[in-house]
Amino acid sequence: MLVAAAVCPCPPLLVPEVAAGAAPELDAARAACADALGVLAAARPDRLVVVGPAGEDGRGPHPEGARGSFRGFGVDLDVRLGGNGNGNGNGDSGGSGAGADPARRALPSSLAVAAWLLGRTERSGVPVEGLGVGEPLDAGRCVRTGEGIAARPGRTALLVMGDGSACRTVKAPGYLDERAADFDAEAARALAAADVSALEALDAELAYELKASGRAPWQVLAGAARGAGLNGTLLYEDAPYGVGYLVAAWS
Repeated sequence: MLVAAAVCPCPPLLVPEVAAGAAPELDAARAACADALGVLAAARPDRLVVVGPAGEDGRGPHPEGARGSFRGFGVDLDVRLGGNGNGNGNGDSGGSGAGADPARRALPSSLAVAAWLLGRTERSGVPVEGLGVGEPLDAGRCVRTGEGIAARPGRTALLVMGDGSACRTVKAPGYLDERAADFDAEAARALAAADVSALEALDAELAYELKASGRAPWQVLAGAARGAGLNGTLLYEDAPYGVGYLVAAWS
């Protein structure tokens, strides 16, 4: 049974060490993410499942303790999903090297950002697991995946990572697309209202064209939340750097 969900954006720039001098520009987004994670903690779940977009190498399950790194962004910072939280320095980033457990692949960047966020909060020992979902996953499979997560015994909370469109301005990663603002507005409305039908109806092809990485994870959330009777609150909505960032909490 799904008892709560938090929706957060997943740019590595959320991590201040990655953002460096631009870090204050996302302070409001970080604060909203912390508030959303507080809603998860207040629900007292038996498990937390973190869902985020992933490339081919990062798709599928990631167990508690799986490691990620921001070294690819020029920062000597490693993170762990659950367990002891964040670390830095010379720690093993996981998923490679002699003796590495093949089941513990390196976290995709979205789940690494989630691990960083979780490392800044008190989770009271709740077990954590990750799931990387690929952009090609169609809406029906996303929904069924969410339904499977919610059908497990006990109280489940979801941390759902993903961005809106990346085409809000001419300097955005995908340049300006006039359809982007409307797409993000509909996603924001659906997340604010905990409208699972509206999330399921998001156009996968349009999301792909707008580089909206949150589409598949949001539709996993829709499947998990169907029938749960949760209410939604939109905590943050903005498009810094021309990318739609949304933070919401469902409880």
